[in-house]
Amino acid sequence: MRKKTAAPGRLELVREFVNTYDVEDDVEGLASATALGAWLHEHGLASAGVRASRADLTRAIELREALRSILLAHNGTPAAAPAAAVLDASAIRARLQLRFDEQGHSWLEPAAGGIHGALGQLLVIVHTAIADGTWERLKACREHACEFAFYDHTKNRSGTWCNMEVCGNRAKARAYRQRRDLTKPAEAKA
Repeated sequence: MRKKTAAPGRLELVREFVNTYDVEDDVEGLASATALGAWLHEHGLASAGVRASRADLTRAIELREALRSILLAHNGTPAAAPAAAVLDASAIRARLQLRFDEQGHSWLEPAAGGIHGALGQLLVIVHTAIADGTWERLKACREHACEFAFYDHTKNRSGTWCNMEVCGNRAKARAYRQRRDLTKPAEAKA
């Protein structure tokens, strides 16, 4: 059981999107283009009946994994090289635009509709989180078999695992075994 992993406000949508693939159990929540459209609609990012193509599904999964890569980087793991390029390409497809009102307030919004616009809304949320300082607290669990996206609620931003009792204990037990194996005499290892 994972505790207190939810992100504040709309950043929670990004966390939920990244978690549509459960690494540990190898369960894909976006198993089809129809599932992608349904997920986007259920989360208020697309209108009812939005149709996704297989290409849209491929791009959505690429975006999700690029976001996961960046969330792993927030937790000390180097981001995969193409992560930023995937986000850039998604922003271009969404035709993100900076808009202003009569009072001079600004916001970012996708000019594209459909799936591109829905995925663009996730990028707008990321942009807003960067601006308000919450983005770097959204992390992916450092446990390689998990990589669950969680929001680091610790005061000093030191959260490493989505759940200390499960993933933290796994990592610590593995480190202990490795240290123990290194200290055994050569004949005892054979």
